[in-house]
Amino acid sequence: MQIGILTSRVRDRSFEDVAKFAGENGIPIMEVASMKGGHINVHDVVKDKGAAVKKVLEDNNTGISALACFCDVTAADAKDRDENIDIVVTGIDAAEALGVGVITALSGMARKDQTRAETIKKEVPGVFKTIAAHAEKQGVKIALEPWWGTTLRNLEEWKLFFDLVPSDAVGLNFDPSHLYWQEIDILGAIDEFGDRIYHTHAKDCEVKQHVLRRVGNQAERKEAGWWRYTIPGFGGIRWGEYLSALRGVGFDGALSIEHEDAKFDADEGFLAGKKYLEQFV
Repeated sequence: MQIGILTSRVRDRSFEDVAKFAGENGIPIMEVASMKGGHINVHDVVKDKGAAVKKVLEDNNTGISALACFCDVTAADAKDRDENIDIVVTGIDAAEALGVGVITALSGMARKDQTRAETIKKEVPGVFKTIAAHAEKQGVKIALEPWWGTTLRNLEEWKLFFDLVPSDAVGLNFDPSHLYWQEIDILGAIDEFGDRIYHTHAKDCEVKQHVLRRVGNQAERKEAGWWRYTIPGFGGIRWGEYLSALRGVGFDGALSIEHEDAKFDADEGFLAGKKYLEQFV
């Protein structure tokens, strides 16, 4: 496994600056923000066949684990949906041009007038049939982050999604933090969906039990603050056990630090997470 970083946290910096930080600190891979406002414009990458990006990587002795094309491909507004699908499809082409085997993406948000299951049944097959076929053609995997805000909130939704989208080109950008606070079985999820794990987010989660016991698990997180995302090692996930489970299903890919910990600044958090994870890899 390789430890890397998701660059979304530092979108205020240039791609060159982020690559320099990675190279200077022994970070071999980056999951590069490639959505609107990201570090890479996927259309530009396709136009120059990745030449500019490859030069930055070579100059800074680092690489790319995935292009992060996070956008809502099931958006209710047709114009927004088409633009977002185009980013993902073009992201696949950009990954192929760069020799990167994975793009990370989202399964889409539930429609306001639908449950998550209804959105998966009604919207997902049509959208992902085209996307998956293109990924298969280009030899690129699509790793979807099971963020609770999308249609992939829990394991029942994962199963429904993959039953309807059976293509091997589509899998998971596994993030244990989203399961931890919901008390979903992380190790069970790895055992069940291990052959679908193509990339991972290294993000921890702290559940403040004293707050939870006071407000209950129905309280809004932002209002009550009973759980929060943290840098690996600063929450409750048992990383040795977790990484052992990943090894057990044959995963040997990216551990991409997704920095959403308000108690660390950007660089400090990335480096603290890297230092912690290095003991396991």
